[in-house]
Amino acid sequence: MRVSGKGRASGAKPVRFSFDGQSLEGREGDTLAAALLANGVHLVGRSFKYHRPRGILSAGCEEPNALIGTDRGAGRFEPNTRATVAEIFEGFKGNSQNRWPSLRTDVGAVNDSLYMLFSAGFYYKTFMWPKSFWNKVYEPVIRGAAGLGVSPSETDPDNYASRFAHCDVLVVGAGAAGLSAALAAARSGAKVMLVDEQAEAGGWLLSEPDVAIDGRPAWTWLTETLQALADMPNVTVLTRTTAIGFYHQNFLGLCQRLTDHRADVPAGATRERMWKVRAARVILAQGAIEKPLVFAGNDRPGVMLAGAARSYLNRYGVKVGTRAAVVTSHDSAWAAAFDLARSGTIVPILVDTRRKVAEHLLMEARSLGIETLIGGTVTDTKGRLRVSKVRVNPVDGSGRVGAGRWVDCDALLMSGGWTPSLHLFSHTGGKLDWNAEMQTFLPGRSTKDCACVGAGAGHFGLAAAFADGAEAGAAAAETVGRSASVPAFSVEKEGPMEGETCLDLPTDRNSSFAKAFVDFQNDVLAKDIRLAVREGFRSVEHIKRYTTNGMATDQGKTSNINGLQIASNALGRPAPQVGLTTFRPPYTPTTFGAFAGYNRGELFEVTRKTPIDTLAETAGAVFEPVSLWRRARYFPKAGEDMHAAVNRECKATRASVGMFDASTLGKIEIVGPDAATFMNRMYTNAWTKLEPGRCRYGVLLGEDGFIRDDGVIGRLASDRFHVTTTTGGAARVLNMMEDYLQTEWPDLDVWLTSTTEQWSVVALNGPNARKVLEPLVEGIDISAEAFPHMAVGEGRICGVPMRLFRVSFTGELGFEVNVPARYGRALWEAIREAGAQYGIVPYGTETMHVLRAEKGYIIVGQDTDGTLTPDDAGLGWAVGKLKPDFVGKRSLQRVDMLKPNRKHLVGLLTADPKVVLEEGAQITAEADGPLPRRMIGHVTSSYWSETLGRSIAMAVIEGGKTKQGETIYVPMTDATHAAVIGGCIFYDPENKRLAA
Repeated sequence: MRVSGKGRASGAKPVRFSFDGQSLEGREGDTLAAALLANGVHLVGRSFKYHRPRGILSAGCEEPNALIGTDRGAGRFEPNTRATVAEIFEGFKGNSQNRWPSLRTDVGAVNDSLYMLFSAGFYYKTFMWPKSFWNKVYEPVIRGAAGLGVSPSETDPDNYASRFAHCDVLVVGAGAAGLSAALAAARSGAKVMLVDEQAEAGGWLLSEPDVAIDGRPAWTWLTETLQALADMPNVTVLTRTTAIGFYHQNFLGLCQRLTDHRADVPAGATRERMWKVRAARVILAQGAIEKPLVFAGNDRPGVMLAGAARSYLNRYGVKVGTRAAVVTSHDSAWAAAFDLARSGTIVPILVDTRRKVAEHLLMEARSLGIETLIGGTVTDTKGRLRVSKVRVNPVDGSGRVGAGRWVDCDALLMSGGWTPSLHLFSHTGGKLDWNAEMQTFLPGRSTKDCACVGAGAGHFGLAAAFADGAEAGAAAAETVGRSASVPAFSVEKEGPMEGETCLDLPTDRNSSFAKAFVDFQNDVLAKDIRLAVREGFRSVEHIKRYTTNGMATDQGKTSNINGLQIASNALGRPAPQVGLTTFRPPYTPTTFGAFAGYNRGELFEVTRKTPIDTLAETAGAVFEPVSLWRRARYFPKAGEDMHAAVNRECKATRASVGMFDASTLGKIEIVGPDAATFMNRMYTNAWTKLEPGRCRYGVLLGEDGFIRDDGVIGRLASDRFHVTTTTGGAARVLNMMEDYLQTEWPDLDVWLTSTTEQWSVVALNGPNARKVLEPLVEGIDISAEAFPHMAVGEGRICGVPMRLFRVSFTGELGFEVNVPARYGRALWEAIREAGAQYGIVPYGTETMHVLRAEKGYIIVGQDTDGTLTPDDAGLGWAVGKLKPDFVGKRSLQRVDMLKPNRKHLVGLLTADPKVVLEEGAQITAEADGPLPRRMIGHVTSSYWSETLGRSIAMAVIEGGKTKQGETIYVPMTDATHAAVIGGCIFYDPENKRLAA
């Protein structure tokens, strides 16, 4: 089906590929769809629900039918690839989907005969009785039949990358409008990015070889223009790159395909790259999508869009049939008919649904021997695996269909006009306006710095596209401070782009066998949409979900407008009142690999390491993940398990001194004249009277009054606070603070800065902590009298800047030394060397947990579960009773928050001191009795305390404050253990060691 001398691939190198195991030949530069059509192959798949034979409908990303599995070798299998986008190469393998045992003979086609059982919403109405059949029969059958392609079974061997970029002007779409916009902006000196999803820039120009631009053939002009853009250092042109989403503040995601079209992929090469682009100005030049017509049998292989047939002929040199009939409501299909007729294809008839068409079109058709039927329609087609006949009928002025006749054909080209591609514009939240003349939506008011141009704005025709793009490009350049002029383009022999809308064509609606498809991929019929309306659905969003129209992988690119117009007719309401469904990213199906980028395998979840981490590793530490951080859990010596190591670390810290890497604590700098006011509003306790140089423990609540986070906060100056948060809560707390500052209290003069990574922190705890630290510190007197517990100061240590906190999370004399992160490793080594004479030991998170539990210090998220108030957790003293307001105060005053039977945090001592309770274990009031027994709480923390010589635990228990001294029971795997409720402080309740 190749036409000699036609197409941009004319004379290109032959390429061998296979489809369903059959070896075929294509040309370098072909898509799989073009190569299949060149070999006369129209049948490429089976439909989702009815398993009807399906062929190639389009020539672009809007393709709903030709979804194939591709095998690029070395485990590179991918399902549901659009044949109209996939580029062939030597050895390329494609396979049809959703059929068994073969494409031509598919057992699932029985569904086509049983279609009455699968009408819209059938899954809501059937398989409900008998109920026992659902799990055993219905569900397994439905799950087995669902889906189109088969998921890959092997690990993806490819690599994926990502890149950030900034530009002045981002142009999406490299057709006539996009090229002229890029030229105008680039000549001003603006930094321009031009992206297009096709393998070759040019858009519709690639299918218009006879058009002359500025006195040159279109393809010559295109080549010269692309070379001119390539020569400009301020321009980046990306082909095979799809703009998948338009997000806030002109941030766009672009997916670039790098190696899918190559047979010789180097080992380790990147398959796809996700560009994350921030643009000062965006120009959307995405063009328009041709609308199918809705008539019985419009889904047979060989029935395709007229514009697609023209593209295959003029761009790829492939004719889609030897005898191609045409049905249209738009002028553009006439151009396709003329091109095919001039290339040797017989066009037996051209049916136009309009009552009147331009005389020059009729004259051209007569000169080419094409019969025309004006004011006619198509009511049916025939053919099992490919269209063989089309039934054409005249339609009188009142809309009545006259007697029809069958016309032989092996292809049927249809066109219902063009729908501007509004997907990316819709992502911005821009307003869509209904154009009654075109019967389609057009871009209206934009909420972002973007402009729609060319066919995407409803400005059809090459001359209009060039003018539109050039003006938008110049305006965009001026917006970013560049002086620009609007270039002029002259266009000769422009193709026709005028026409009317696609409506639901007249058909025999009394025939129960008429299948007029709206959504080809999901097998949605026109009658399904009318059924949805009859069954009470009025919202277009509800109709969409009931019928699944527009919910396939093409996101309704060819079905949404037709579905809307059919619903509009059925409802008797104008289309704009029915509305349009929401377009969501991504614009086309995008691989998970492209989204993941580098974040796979060991990099799937980024492991953050402190500057001290390598020293801990050298010391033989065993690590554990804490939030996104890797933290040393314990430091075993030869022959020690975790329990032995932790016991040793606890004893050494209590007896002399221990050191701990606390760099992962969240840190936020709160600065500004209103910093104290902001702190008063965010935290439960008071901050106005806290003197600079002092610290305070702070509790942060949500609006519901429940504990969200806690930490020690130091006031460095009247307008500066150093806030610490839990390791896992750093980002969450900062986001919460920013939310309140920007939306609730924008009048406050305050700045928030995350400084978690800025400071390395070494916590030094134990009776000898001051002795170790004192020789190293400069500029601060750290004696007990001059630097008491909960003091903070700025000085130097070992000659580097330092913030020193006199705080403790162990109950011992403690200091937290903060230095700039780059000095963290040196600080650790200096303290370890200074503490050697005192037997200093490094300890990990497990020891930290034991030491803090002995003192009854809570860990938010472990000892709290999102339902505890400060009073529930024994932190009522940290709530400012006289404060007029703070986040969560109103909720604390609710009646339910004051009930005596709320769950309270308490301490537990087991009857057998050697029994260590399981964390998370349930707690009951009775030792035995009928099952299930009622749970009154659960264990939150539980450890063996080497210091106390027994186990200790903390728990939340209903009415725990009123149950002091009572015995509760904890069922575990081995037995049910008794424990006595008491206070949470097990060690040094007088805090004598803190004040040392």
